[in-house]
Amino acid sequence: MTTSPWPDLIEEARRYPSPHNSQPIKVRPIGDREARVFYDLDLGLPAESFGIPFGHVCAGVFLESLATVAAGRGFTVVEELRHADMDFAAADRRHLIGTVRLEPAPVTAEASRRLVAFRARRTSRRPYDRTLVPPDVIARVRDVAAASGQHFETTADEHTVHDLVHINQATLFSDLQNDAVYAEIMHWLRFSRAEAAAAADGLSAETMLMPGGILKLAMAHREWWSAPVVGPIIRSIYLNTMRGVRQLGWLTGPFEGPADYVEAGRAFMRVWLEFTLYGVRLHPFGTVITNPDSHVRFAEAVGAVETDGRMAWMLFRFGHSAEPPFAHRRPAAAMLLREEPA
Repeated sequence: MTTSPWPDLIEEARRYPSPHNSQPIKVRPIGDREARVFYDLDLGLPAESFGIPFGHVCAGVFLESLATVAAGRGFTVVEELRHADMDFAAADRRHLIGTVRLEPAPVTAEASRRLVAFRARRTSRRPYDRTLVPPDVIARVRDVAAASGQHFETTADEHTVHDLVHINQATLFSDLQNDAVYAEIMHWLRFSRAEAAAAADGLSAETMLMPGGILKLAMAHREWWSAPVVGPIIRSIYLNTMRGVRQLGWLTGPFEGPADYVEAGRAFMRVWLEFTLYGVRLHPFGTVITNPDSHVRFAEAVGAVETDGRMAWMLFRFGHSAEPPFAHRRPAAAMLLREEPA
């Protein structure tokens, strides 16, 4: 009897990054070599203006993660994707992304190299050490992005970096004033190590490098962020985690519909893995993109050209930091749905 490869593949692929660490992807095997991939709408983030498109971006990130893990274990992943709009009011809470099929393939040196990078990849919110990433690494990342139809740009200009870091900080304050976004953020925050371990999802205070008690108090009293004395203290604690940032990068590319969003996510994961291969850490500034006012400020600051269906859709800091805290993930069994007959 053939042993299904899906449990082992998902055991590794479940480490894919997702917004707020919500882990919305579900996989239903169909026999040993095929599976359907779903996005769990109950684990999505629709409150943000680009929350729905980023659901598809997350699916693309997962598909690239699955392809990376599979290639390192002797399989090529063949996809048949659906590219339908997500409806967060749908009765069926599992949105079908598509069907994937595994085909045997030799494990190449490059596949092994990328699997090592996938296993090493982490989101780092730690302070960075202010060293610039070498130009040859930037060039490699730029080539990876271009091969996926994306344009990677970066800045190490001190003034621009300072402005964008503060736009990111101001975005959090702005989002806290939006009741729907605030409720969404509060749903995914984990204020203690025990809470983070028990839930095995969400944004833990530890990974955000903030004392759990302070974070819980500050988030429960969002009005404090604009208070004359307490507000600056809270904001300074948050900004303290941004020490040492010297470089920011962003991706611009097609961003008009589900097919574009999925390919954007796939490209971002490839960029992230390429950086990881050279010991470079990343921290996406997702809310700068999903907050309309912040996105305008960001695009103006970097001179982004957003025409003909193209958008500057991803902004992140990158550089060198100490090992970031461990972010919990749900077990593979929570991601795998009951197998359908082949």
